Amino acid sequence: MPDKTITWNGSTQGEAVARLAEPGGLIVTPTKVGYILMTSDGEGLARKFEAKQRRLDKPGVVLCGSLAELREVAELTDEIDELYERCWNEDVLLGCILPWKDSGRAKLPPGRTQELMMDGRGTSCFVIRFGTPGELIARALWEHHGRFSFASSANPSGQGNRGLVTGIGDRIADRADLIISADDYVRSIQPGSDEAARYEQGVMVSMVDAEGSLIPRQNGQRSVTPAPVVIRKGLDIDRIMAMLSDIFPSWDYRHGEYY
Repeated sequence: MPDKTITWNGSTQGEAVARLAEPGGLIVTPTKVGYILMTSDGEGLARKFEAKQRRLDKPGVVLCGSLAELREVAELTDEIDELYERCWNEDVLLGCILPWKDSGRAKLPPGRTQELMMDGRGTSCFVIRFGTPGELIARALWEHHGRFSFASSANPSGQGNRGLVTGIGDRIADRADLIISADDYVRSIQPGSDEAARYEQGVMVSMVDAEGSLIPRQNGQRSVTPAPVVIRKGLDIDRIMAMLSDIFPSWDYRHGEYY
């Protein structure tokens, strides 16, 4: 790997925070399910898409280092908030497709950030509990610099990195400013799974209708539509489905029905 590769220090990686606090920063960092590209503004997002050679029409991923950040920038019902809080307290990786609050949009950096972070409906995927190395960076960026953390998997589009820093590929390794290596951390999350069996993504749940509006509260009533839709299985899918069943009398499972 290039000389820009460093080993995770077990705490907040100051070099990563410093680079992402500057315009256009782009780093690679480990998560529970493999390596991701992380950036904090439109310039960095453009670099991310170029590095991955990925089409621009999917909702972006917003990494939230705290529930306070999530609640400030994303639209939630109290039921969706309960799901997030349970996942937070139980350290469960969760991503939900949600609309942005006006207050959240107002905090986005200028330039192409909004264009590259949202789909045509104005939604993004807001993710929590994605893994200690990245969570600490995201929290520091938000609390000390007022900057978001945006991400996608660090591998050529449609391919996995197998939880190995060497799996991110030469193109991404060349374009990233900094690469944080922690294969042992990634491996520790699913210790009983080999590369063929381990999850390389987190669960994603759509909490919006076809137009991108937030789903209605269910208030314990049955057959409420539109309802939450699990659109991607992944790490902790069984635990998240159990939580959905506790909170929402109605929800749907349609793996692969991408936003």
